[in-house]
Amino acid sequence: MHTNQSKQTDKALLDLILLGHVNETAVSIVAANLQAIMGLNTDIRPVLDKPDYAYVPGRNQFDAAKIIKTLCSITDGAPLKLGLIESDLCSPILTFVYGESQLGGKAALVSLHRLSAEDPAVTYQRIAKISLHEVGHLLGIKHCWKTTCLMKHSSDLEPLDSLSLYFCSACEYEIKRHLETLINRDI
Repeated sequence: MHTNQSKQTDKALLDLILLGHVNETAVSIVAANLQAIMGLNTDIRPVLDKPDYAYVPGRNQFDAAKIIKTLCSITDGAPLKLGLIESDLCSPILTFVYGESQLGGKAALVSLHRLSAEDPAVTYQRIAKISLHEVGHLLGIKHCWKTTCLMKHSSDLEPLDSLSLYFCSACEYEIKRHLETLINRDI
């Protein structure tokens, strides 16, 4: 999505927050894709400690909802927050999640843990797709029924890999509309 927003702003609308060590190339690719595909200016914040408070010992995973709650409590910086973590994430009802987001909220989270492939380009594309998808949810976009749209739900890597790196025209329109509202509210 290449947006020509009616009111452009150089001010970041999203903070990329690293939770513990996160692959620097992955961070750069996420920030670049948020800018290039969504037109979303992004600041990369200083690294925070790994969120041990959210660790679930019986599962050897981190509770995504607890981390998102903490991300929401960060009041300085951009209005939206996207956390990146290399550790595995879970929710109470799902064995694992690639990412989780508040629909129309302030914070989302993406795990790099299960997105690895033999080809690094595939790994980075998966990370970009999940990040764009979760930020779409932050902007209020629900799952899409169109088979190639980035907002289509993917619970496995095969369907994720088959998705385009772009949004369908309906989701693209809604994302642009929500971003313009955010820009107008934030200026």
